[in-house]
Amino acid sequence: MLVLSRKKDEKIVIGDSITLMVIEIRGDKVRLGIDAPRDVTVHREEIYDAIKRESTEQPKVD
Repeated sequence: MLVLSRKKDEKIVIGDSITLMVIEIRGDKVRLGIDAPRDVTVHREEIYDAIKRESTEQPKVD
């Protein structure tokens, strides 16, 4: 895992088309702005895990 330090308003560039920017730091929380192409899905980890779980569940048969 690559670990980087950034201050408010600083950016991280991923590839040629994704940019992460530190928008705000408040206490132990960081707000990030993500600029990515529309065909790149971006989810919080808990949402991504729920989507994955839902897609692998077997449909219930009555």
